[in-house]
Amino acid sequence: MKLLSLLLAASAGVEAHYRFSKIVVDGVAEAKEWGAVRQTKSYQGNQGVTDINSVDLRCHQMRSGTTTATVVAGEKLGFVANAQVTHFGPVSFYMARAPDSADLNTWDGSGQVWAKVAVIDAVKSGSGWEWPAYNKQIVDFTIPKSIPDGKYLVRVESIALHQAQSAGGAQIYVSCAQVQVTGGGSGTPSPLVSIPGAYRANDPGLIWSYYPVKTQYTAPGPKVWEG
Repeated sequence: MKLLSLLLAASAGVEAHYRFSKIVVDGVAEAKEWGAVRQTKSYQGNQGVTDINSVDLRCHQMRSGTTTATVVAGEKLGFVANAQVTHFGPVSFYMARAPDSADLNTWDGSGQVWAKVAVIDAVKSGSGWEWPAYNKQIVDFTIPKSIPDGKYLVRVESIALHQAQSAGGAQIYVSCAQVQVTGGGSGTPSPLVSIPGAYRANDPGLIWSYYPVKTQYTAPGPKVWEG
């Protein structure tokens, strides 16, 4: 996407909010919303989170999921955007393993428990940038093969940069799915971060410049653990 496209997207799609309310496991999407995905507080208006210090940045959760999906390590797990990812920016995926004794339906994912396991980041293209997640309805990643078996919260995070010319302007669309991972290994996900706590308002990855166009861009947060 070049500069002109970004400007058009910013002006025409300011109110084009979206939500991630279903997951796709082994190529099959959930039939209904808010199954394995915890229902967000923004389920009616689909607004993003703008306060990076708010606990809403974690899952924007209103209530727990109604089911837990089983996913085999090494398989793809996707999130369905309703209707599309209509703003440019990176999409990241985080996983947090719940204690064996915890009830995944009530576990809140607090503390330094989150590992970034994948990111769909910007791609430099000539004098501009391409955003591979833009206009996609499904964004997905591969569960690391070596991640240990267990109960996890899997968090999708789409950072919309169209109004992020200054600190606090980024809109962050998040959802968390309840997942049981099987067939994993003995890896140790790292680094582990807290959410909120992993970002600062003035992080370069949360601020966008239309002119001059950024010459470097990397999604904010920790490095990706690839397993």
